[in-house]
Amino acid sequence: MDTLQLLTYTQRILNGGSLTFDEALALLTLNDDETPLLLAMADKIRHRFRGNEVDCCAIVGGRSGRCPEDCRFCAQSAHYHTGLVVHALIEIDAMVRAACKAKTAGATRFSIVTGGRSVEEGPEFERILRAVSLIRETVHIEVCCSLGFIAKKQLLALKEAGISRYHSNIETAPSYFPHICSTHSFADKAAMLKRVQVAGLRPCCGGIFGLGESCEQRLEMAFALKDLGIDSVPLNILNPIKGTPLEKAPPLSPWEILRTFAVFRFILPHAQIRTAGGREVNLRSMQAYALTSGLDGLMIGGYLTTNGNETTIDRQMLRDLNRRPATPRLP
Repeated sequence: MDTLQLLTYTQRILNGGSLTFDEALALLTLNDDETPLLLAMADKIRHRFRGNEVDCCAIVGGRSGRCPEDCRFCAQSAHYHTGLVVHALIEIDAMVRAACKAKTAGATRFSIVTGGRSVEEGPEFERILRAVSLIRETVHIEVCCSLGFIAKKQLLALKEAGISRYHSNIETAPSYFPHICSTHSFADKAAMLKRVQVAGLRPCCGGIFGLGESCEQRLEMAFALKDLGIDSVPLNILNPIKGTPLEKAPPLSPWEILRTFAVFRFILPHAQIRTAGGREVNLRSMQAYALTSGLDGLMIGGYLTTNGNETTIDRQMLRDLNRRPATPRLP
């Protein structure tokens, strides 16, 4: 692709236009030598529509393991033997302490995440509601939840308790989803996201690269997120877990990952797009490039079953990039 064509696509997005699937594919399949200019143009789009703030989020694993779903990448699935430490739902004070730690580390928002298909109404769900309210009242940080497939009634209760977003990833392209999970469908995911929106909450929804999907399927996922009206998109890169079917999946190169990030920004110019799990292992010394390829969000402090950078390293990265952490937006 010549430089003029790339600049033409960029200007179209800046003017409020969009790319076709084939145009996006042409960007995604640029060679490594052409990639730095693509990243720069994606970051120009980010700066126009998202500004210079970086939304930092942190999570706590509220409940771990014994999940009946068979997602082929997941250490928490009961279908695989991964050596994961299993635990029941943690106590309220542990959730509050984790939220305090997240805010001290620079997080804008904090999410309670549970392994398993869902959290049913009852004592566990009531504990989460109390924790959400207490965190909002005492820690003063935005609170989100990721509790699996829950009912509209529960979503409304979470909204009343004070969450701002509900997280549920589509994981991959609709056409590739059956290769990743057989115990629920892409349609189940889409229906969950619709419930979130009907309840008046903002869905946080992204996926994972490196599951064996094609370049076309990565774009299919991006356009699916656009069609679903998602404006908060976490992008993970597979960190293979021993014992899962994808433990020997070949890694993506850093340039391929960064091209994917950049093209997501072209397709979703107004969305908050964050780099999440797997960035440390897959991008290594090129992690800062994620925030100069169009992304405006960062997950900090580690993930559910894998470690992340020390938060001091990520804070230094933001200072070096002259990017400021976003502040919690609370009523």
